Amino acid sequence: MLLEMKNIIKTYDRVIANKNVSIVLKKGEVLAIVGENGAGKSTLMKILYGLEKPNSGEIYINGEKMNFRNPSDAMKQGIGMVQQHFMLFGSMTVTENIIYNNEICKGIFLDKNANREKVCELSEHYMLKVDPDETVEDCSVGMQQRIEILKILYQNADIIIFDEPSSVLTPIEVEELLKTMRQLSKMGKSIILITHKLGEVMEVADRIVVMRAGKVVAEKKKEHTSIEELSYHMIGRQISSHVIEDINPGDEVLCVKNMSMVGQSGKKVLDNVNISVRGGEIVGIAGVSGNGQSELVKCITGLETNYRGKIWVCGNDVTNKGVEDIRKAGLAHIPEDRYYWGSAKDATLAENALMGDENSQRFSKRGLLNFREIRKHVLQLVENYSIKIGFLSQKMRELSGGNAQKLIVAREIEKKTRFLVACEPTRGIDVGAMEFIHEKLIEKRSNGDGILLISSELSEILKLSDRIYVIYEGRIEHEFSNKNVDDRQLGLLMVGGKST
Repeated sequence: MLLEMKNIIKTYDRVIANKNVSIVLKKGEVLAIVGENGAGKSTLMKILYGLEKPNSGEIYINGEKMNFRNPSDAMKQGIGMVQQHFMLFGSMTVTENIIYNNEICKGIFLDKNANREKVCELSEHYMLKVDPDETVEDCSVGMQQRIEILKILYQNADIIIFDEPSSVLTPIEVEELLKTMRQLSKMGKSIILITHKLGEVMEVADRIVVMRAGKVVAEKKKEHTSIEELSYHMIGRQISSHVIEDINPGDEVLCVKNMSMVGQSGKKVLDNVNISVRGGEIVGIAGVSGNGQSELVKCITGLETNYRGKIWVCGNDVTNKGVEDIRKAGLAHIPEDRYYWGSAKDATLAENALMGDENSQRFSKRGLLNFREIRKHVLQLVENYSIKIGFLSQKMRELSGGNAQKLIVAREIEKKTRFLVACEPTRGIDVGAMEFIHEKLIEKRSNGDGILLISSELSEILKLSDRIYVIYEGRIEHEFSNKNVDDRQLGLLMVGGKST
């Protein structure tokens, strides 16, 4: 056995993250570890990679007991980790990033030709094509991930941990990633895949471990299980299927007319965009990441004011207005990046739950906060949205990704506005939390409110939307009802193809 983790226990104050967890990994195997957010998967991998110390338990590599004090110790034993947020230097070249801290030198000088040649050999050997001279900041997200993988292979890793690797990739890049994993396993590398996307698990994994509430609750070979069974083990119940009932849409809550915007490069990132959302409908924006969705959302929500065109929110002209004015007009916003735009990681859960409402009469009087009312409000959000927390003074950064997302969703939906912009509302979260958030969005729609849904997940767009706009290179290429479209057709339109 290449790797054994035995009876791992890890606690944080009163929270048990891992409870007697044991897993094994064979040479050349792809092992998927799945579970809800907060199930303990990431904690277990942090322990394996030397980022955390367990309270008790043992780790063995090739039968030898290990004691990892830090990631450097783990890397020396052939363990590498491709994290969600890449550890690359944008201003440096591909070669410089891959060889960083392991450079080939001639005497005291860097041997640039030898380093470049080594990267080319590595790239060719593992069939991971890169341009060794390209600057990393000019590379696509998928290419940056490939550089991360090569950097780990350059360090002679035999065990490669992938932590939610497809959460930032386009569908085509996901296919390439899964192909890479299969290639690496055939070449003798062992893969541990942490993901919420069970379709990807069933495509690439040899064996699947399911965790729930810090414990291993199931272990299955791929050929002996199904997505439905894995979902059941993950959340302890069957996943329900939603059927959105037809209702008559109400008045417009969003109207965007002739919006155009030029990016920093001088190129148009939005080109004469016209969209609308009415109360009682969910309108989806489908498109491959980087085709203007982020810029469109920033303009609508007031994060960007340098554009041409007109915007009305709930009948109010908010053209070129800032965030505060647009919020007052009746907009709530679940942002694309829950940490960068949606929360303050070092603030408490209570402070994050209150964001945007600090000056409301309910929570503040004459500049003084009503802490009793704030506590009552936050506890109600936690209960109603099934958010798993330790205590209200806990820092936002200590929440799992899914629970952080549910807190932001709860905060924005409970503002009771007539219009909600939901941008990647379920990115990087597990199937249970995803189902819950979908239920809340459908509930808001059923209450007569309008929702603009931006998602890179085709299944999410198709499942929730009444109408769909397809955006490509900053233009709205198509608009249609969601009754007669399939994911193949939608995927074709998203990459500039023609409707059939």
